[in-house]
Amino acid sequence: MRISELSSQTGVPVATIKFYLREKLLQEGIRTSATQAQYNESHVARLRLIRALLGPAGLSVTAAQRVIRAIEEPPESLYELLGMAATAVAGPNVDEALRALDEAGFELPEGALDVYSDHMRQIAQFEIDNMPTDSPTAAVRYVVLGTVLIEPLILALRRLAEQEASARRFG
Repeated sequence: MRISELSSQTGVPVATIKFYLREKLLQEGIRTSATQAQYNESHVARLRLIRALLGPAGLSVTAAQRVIRAIEEPPESLYELLGMAATAVAGPNVDEALRALDEAGFELPEGALDVYSDHMRQIAQFEIDNMPTDSPTAAVRYVVLGTVLIEPLILALRRLAEQEASARRFG
C-alpha cells in the first residue's frame, strides 16, 4: 500500500507518518521509486504502537524510540528486555512520590504503604503470569502497553471503588 493508503487505514495523517519515518519510529517502506514506497501490515501495527506510546502513554519521541529499539534489538535475557521496556515508560519512583506527599503535608494512614504494596504485588504477579513469552516483541508490547494503558485503568477503577466506599460510608 502507498503512504496515502497507510494514512487512510490507520487514521494517521501523511505528514505525521513522514515525521515518524524521519524520527526512525516507523521503519521505511520498500522503495518503488525515488519518491514512492510500499507499506504493509507491519507498518500498520507499528503505527498503532507508536500512537499508543505517544498518545495515551504520553511518552516523548525519545522514550518511544528507546522502546522501539528494545523491540527491534532485544537483549538476550527476557528479564533484561522487560526491564528496558519498563524503564522507558517509568514514571516517578517511590522516593519521589513519598517526597511529594511529604512536601504537600499529606500523611498516609498507618499501614497504607503495606496495603498498597500487597495489592500491587498481586496485580504484578497476575500480569507477569499472563505475559506472552512467544516473542520479544509480544513481551515488550505487553509490558509497555500494559504499563502505560493499564495504569490509567487501575486509577479509574480505584476512583470507582472510592465512590462505592464513600456511598456506603457517607451515603
